[in-house]
Amino acid sequence: MSRAAKSGIAKDMQDKMASKFNPKLEAEAISWMEAVTGESIRPKPLAEALHDGQFLCRLINKLKPGSVAKIGTSTLAFKQMENIEKFIKAAVAYGVPVSDTFQTVDLFEAQDGAGNIVQVIDTIHALGRAAQRAGYSGPSLGVKMADAAPRNFSEETMKAGSGVIGLQAGYNRGASQSGMAAPGTSRHI
Repeated sequence: MSRAAKSGIAKDMQDKMASKFNPKLEAEAISWMEAVTGESIRPKPLAEALHDGQFLCRLINKLKPGSVAKIGTSTLAFKQMENIEKFIKAAVAYGVPVSDTFQTVDLFEAQDGAGNIVQVIDTIHALGRAAQRAGYSGPSLGVKMADAAPRNFSEETMKAGSGVIGLQAGYNRGASQSGMAAPGTSRHI
């Protein structure tokens, strides 16, 4: 399927997305996915290799078996998009923040240049971070996602802190209102 050339704001948006593309991040993502699954997706371009969602479903099933119960093998577009959607849902359930996931069309339309392959690569990196956090012992991608570090202060410490005015409230270097006239009174010059 070929599309008409984009123009105007659509062209500007496409150019902006393309400028964010980093071949090094793509290569890292491909190498990690191949190492985890034991399958090669090269020499195909990434968008073409992931287009039907089957490889992504096998990837998440390697990280957490049973995440995607049935991987569709149909060549029908809606079935391929279902695979992609199943991967996204499984990735979120695995620990990838929703804000780090791509939308189905970002990948599905990436072959035609209309999608957002950068967001797909970012999601794969987020999956790599989530895998480390979940204790996956295989190959790693990127840095480990931070764990929550809740602070529990005693009641005494909380009371002591309530009397302190933080610098974000401003600091007036000892200024005072001495010499100011009260409202409604005349000012002597």
